[in-house]
Amino acid sequence: MANRDIILDVNKVYLNFGGILAIAGVSFKVYKGEIFSIIGPNGAGKTSILNTITGIYFPSKGKILYKGKDITKMPVHKRSTMGLVRTFQNLELFKGMTVLDNLMLSRHNFLNYGLISSIFYFGKTLKQEVIHRKRVEEVIDFLNLSSYRKKHVFELSYGIQKRVELARALCLEPELILLDEPMAGMNSEETEDMARYIIDINEEMGVTVILIEHDMNVVMDLSSRVMALDFGEKVCEGLPEEVAKDKRVISAYLGEEKWI
Repeated sequence: MANRDIILDVNKVYLNFGGILAIAGVSFKVYKGEIFSIIGPNGAGKTSILNTITGIYFPSKGKILYKGKDITKMPVHKRSTMGLVRTFQNLELFKGMTVLDNLMLSRHNFLNYGLISSIFYFGKTLKQEVIHRKRVEEVIDFLNLSSYRKKHVFELSYGIQKRVELARALCLEPELILLDEPMAGMNSEETEDMARYIIDINEEMGVTVILIEHDMNVVMDLSSRVMALDFGEKVCEGLPEEVAKDKRVISAYLGEEKWI
């Protein structure tokens, strides 16, 4: 790992909500090209970490560096233009719109034409529309969503909607994608499909992945490294097989009495 590029450096981050300490001095590094998983029981601070990385929350103390640049206080929309993208634990799609429209809408960061051109749909607008549609169609094919292209999101099963949410994030051309429980609520077949897509995104697209997931079989199979949290503190970090055997991780998941 020492010779690999660091894409994300979280350094002694604290996050307070009034008198509640949600994140307590957590530090970790994510290397370019890896799948880095964050695990822990409910309320451990996993989603809070993602929210500070993506700018939904600003940390009370500490620094976050992305590709060497301090983004600690940077607004959310600027982070996405740098290739830092996320999905949500709860679906955040426009359910009254088609899959294609949802994905085209995600390309707004790349639009570079004026109001008049967009009204009359000519010149630069038309050229950019072709470019953006081509990229969206590539993502649709990559995630096997072709048969759902013209369907409204509310018509789709939960598992397909989760895939559309992933597709929308990919349309933003991420270098680092943060996935907040992408398999939550899925059956075994849908979970296997999503795991395969995550591997393909990492290996074929070269996208670095931060994954929050409760399914430990998925975490152990996919992850390059794993970090465990409990009550906002980092319990341990290392290779999946090392973290799985750590007594503090077992205690956090099973309870001290069961471990004893």
